[in-house]
Amino acid sequence: MTDRPRLPSPGPSYIKELPLQPDGGVLVGMSAPQKLEGWWLAMLWCERDHSVIEFADLAPAHGIPPGSPLMRLGPGISGSLSGLILEEDGRQQLRLRLGQPPANPEAPWLAPLVVVLALRFEPARVLTMRDSEVAGTVLEGFREAVRRLSF
Repeated sequence: MTDRPRLPSPGPSYIKELPLQPDGGVLVGMSAPQKLEGWWLAMLWCERDHSVIEFADLAPAHGIPPGSPLMRLGPGISGSLSGLILEEDGRQQLRLRLGQPPANPEAPWLAPLVVVLALRFEPARVLTMRDSEVAGTVLEGFREAVRRLSF
């Protein structure tokens, strides 16, 4: 944890927040998804006590790794949602960016843990799912990917 001021939670979450760990101290949430030109977009975040945490709060115990946390989070989300994400020309249709850039570009792990996720889904998979099921599956996939940040 740092002593820097924190952003307030972007909540309330579109669906019930999920605890990151069993202790329930950190929650993951998401905005209401939007559909734009075949893409499903949502903002996802991690919060503690109604304030957004930083990526550094979940960094491995041995220290902050080099590079952007998106380099770890993107593959984690991709793996968690494998089979649900459309693949086109051998590439998964997933885009991920920081919700707010870090104050210091040389310290990307100090950015708030808010991301904007854009996905194109495998039509046959989502055809049988309600919108809330799709959102719940994405939020669970995000939670799993965020958990892996500390490895």
